[in-house]
Amino acid sequence: MPTSSKIVLIRQLVEAARNNLDTATQLLKDAGAPETETKSAVKPVGGSVQRTEGGAVIIEGVFDGQNMVGPDGKLYSVPANYASKSKLVEGDLLKLTISPDGSFIYKQIGPVERERIVGVLARDEQTDEFRVLAKGQFFRILLASVTYFKAGVGDEVVVLVPKGTPSSWAAVENVIRKEGAEASEAGVIEGVNNEVVATTAEAFEAPAPRPRGRPRKNPVISEVSPAAEVNASASPPANTLEI
Repeated sequence: MPTSSKIVLIRQLVEAARNNLDTATQLLKDAGAPETETKSAVKPVGGSVQRTEGGAVIIEGVFDGQNMVGPDGKLYSVPANYASKSKLVEGDLLKLTISPDGSFIYKQIGPVERERIVGVLARDEQTDEFRVLAKGQFFRILLASVTYFKAGVGDEVVVLVPKGTPSSWAAVENVIRKEGAEASEAGVIEGVNNEVVATTAEAFEAPAPRPRGRPRKNPVISEVSPAAEVNASASPPANTLEI
């Protein structure tokens, strides 16, 4: 079994070979050559295949951005929702357990060091696939990530890529939507000069219930001073003439 340092070196070599292949493919595309689908020739010898007493098969491999490449070079399909939710990055080491009933269970066992970058979401007119333009490079991303975040072309996208290692795939971490309707969908209501007035939860919060009925008013009783009583008794009655 290779040591951990050898595994890291092997994975770096695998990633470099894959990136060189992607670059060559892009050059062929730019030159007008017809695009053909090629099977991954990557054979990460750092993986292993084991069989448990219960009949399950355990396979270790490398995530290539969309699938897991086994030690024999065979591609194992990774559910897009799992890869998107787990934010798997190209080069991550995965363990696949194939149960006797044929179900696949994936587990990330060796994540590579990540780098967070910000780019812009775009769509390839020829393939109709989404890409993220960041640092002068187009990164491929999973459609499941775009659907989950409800992202649109032109939105700013925060993605994760292997740190210090060239890659053709990126994992979507978050989306910064464009100003306008998308901002309201994100839960923010803007006022004048783009000032945040309130979140939608605050804006649509029901007002406090008003008390039923009208409050009773207590009668006002004012005290009469003794001097006022004397003046009142000294004054002549109405409709009389004082001589």
